[in-house]
Amino acid sequence: MSNTLQARIAGPEDFPRLIAMVRDFYVEDEILYQSGLVEPGLRSLLENASHGAVLLLSSEDVTEAGYITLGWCFSVEQGGRFVLLDELYLTPAVRGRGWGRQALALARDWAAGEGAAVIRLEVNHHNARAKRLYLAAGYRDDERDILTLPLTSAGRGLHP
Repeated sequence: MSNTLQARIAGPEDFPRLIAMVRDFYVEDEILYQSGLVEPGLRSLLENASHGAVLLLSSEDVTEAGYITLGWCFSVEQGGRFVLLDELYLTPAVRGRGWGRQALALARDWAAGEGAAVIRLEVNHHNARAKRLYLAAGYRDDERDILTLPLTSAGRGLHP
C-alpha cells in the first residue's frame, strides 16, 4: 500500500465525483449545503483557472482520497494576490496516514508555483483536529474572526 499522496488538477469532467465528496465534507463539517451556490461555484473553479484550482487527491492504490479547493484572492495587507485554501477533504478511509500534512504540502507547492506568497484558510471552531494539523504545518492563528455579509438572497444561508 502506497503512503504517498498525489494530486492532479481537476477539470469540468470531474464534477460528478467531486460534488459527491463535497456533499460528504459539508455534512461532516456541519456546513450548510446550498446546491444553488456550491455547484455553480465549483463548476466555475473547474472551468476557469483564473479563479484557482481543485486538486484531486489519490495514491497508487486509492483513486479517490479527497480534494483541495484553492481560490485566488487579493489583500493589500498580504501584498496583493494570495491563495485561499477553501476546502480540504480526505475521505474517512484514508485518514490517519499522514496525508493531511501531505495535502497541505501539495497545496503549498501549487500556490508557490503559481506565484502566491501567502496561503490563508478558515477552520471551523468545532474542528480542533484540523486546526492542530494546520498549526503543525506552519499556519498561524491570526486571532481574527471571519465575518460574512451576504449580498444576495442566495447567499443569506451561508451559515446555519
